Amino acid sequence: MDTKLTRINGGTVTTPKGFLAGAVEAGIKYRGRLDFGVLFSERPCNAAAVFTTNKIKSAPVVFDRQQMTKGKVQAIAVNSGCANACTGDKGMKNAAEMAALTGRKLAISRNAVLVASTGVIGTQLPMDKIEDAIKRLKLAASGGHDLARAMMTTDTFPKEIAVLVETASGRYAIGGVAKGAGMIHPNMATLLCFITTDASVNRALLSSALKKAVNQSFNMVSVDGDTSPSDTLVVMANSLSGVKVDRENMPAFQAGLNEVCLHLAKCVARDGEGATKLVEIIVEGAVSEKEARQAARTISTSPLVKTAIHGADPNWGRVIAAVGRSGIRLDEKRIDMFLNGTCVMCGGVPRDFDKEALSLSMKSKEVNIKVKLNLGVGKATAWGCDLSKEYVAINADYTT
Repeated sequence: MDTKLTRINGGTVTTPKGFLAGAVEAGIKYRGRLDFGVLFSERPCNAAAVFTTNKIKSAPVVFDRQQMTKGKVQAIAVNSGCANACTGDKGMKNAAEMAALTGRKLAISRNAVLVASTGVIGTQLPMDKIEDAIKRLKLAASGGHDLARAMMTTDTFPKEIAVLVETASGRYAIGGVAKGAGMIHPNMATLLCFITTDASVNRALLSSALKKAVNQSFNMVSVDGDTSPSDTLVVMANSLSGVKVDRENMPAFQAGLNEVCLHLAKCVARDGEGATKLVEIIVEGAVSEKEARQAARTISTSPLVKTAIHGADPNWGRVIAAVGRSGIRLDEKRIDMFLNGTCVMCGGVPRDFDKEALSLSMKSKEVNIKVKLNLGVGKATAWGCDLSKEYVAINADYTT
């Protein structure tokens, strides 16, 4: 049979067989909302992960990198409200204690538990509240939805998905949850994201597939150009579907993983702090894919482009200026540019267009920018969001 990929209605990280989750209100920072959760597999999992490339790394990132060398993973404990970053030796002890308490609760080895924290940098975890939360925690196959909410900080909606992959070898699911709205500019890492599958995938293949998926999804989104010390993405495979993924049927798994990562990454860009619009940036005809990615990411982080998008101002010169400073090779006389499908520049020369009509189209929830360099075959797509007054308001008093 041909490979079939289907989005599962209401799917989440616990949709694949054997995965449970739960969340509780711990009161770490927020009142009246979930802020601590656990993802658990009934069977130990092969796992792969990518972490922040920020030279300042949170205690959970340092701890998890060590844990990943110890063998299989069976659980992830996560909290919001406190990043446990820049917290010294005490922060490391708290991360280890969080894993130990979770392992004891689940009757598994502490070495099989990863931890993740998101929130304010420079504050210690309130371990009394963490311990109490773990005692009250209850896990269920439907708990993925609560976990997605417990991970949120300034997010306005939970980010989750699951897909069903059907192949000649059988069927299996891939599910995921993510959080992120600010301090978003990944580079071989991502915010917080947990992905699960009931397929059987060895660690080497899982790691290779994850890097490919992340490179074209999370590594191509930006909200504000800042990379968090806490960025963590983990994928867990528990084999409970009975379907083995090998090099022959790997393309089907890769397609499913790509779909999950791309959906979650676009959700993050759409939910950028204060954002009102999702922006898709396509760069084609670059000398190489690397240079296309470089140009697209430069456009996505330009404050001038982002504010123009927010105001529905078709000031396309800001986009071209961003391309020009991106450091890629180009020939101005070959550049074509489109805003929401309208050609505004052709061969490096301005084109006449209906400014009012284009501005009206840019008031929509999604705006598309396409730049054709006409030099080669390199192409890339990036996603970002507009920059609003609300972004400043959110971040001006984040801790006060």
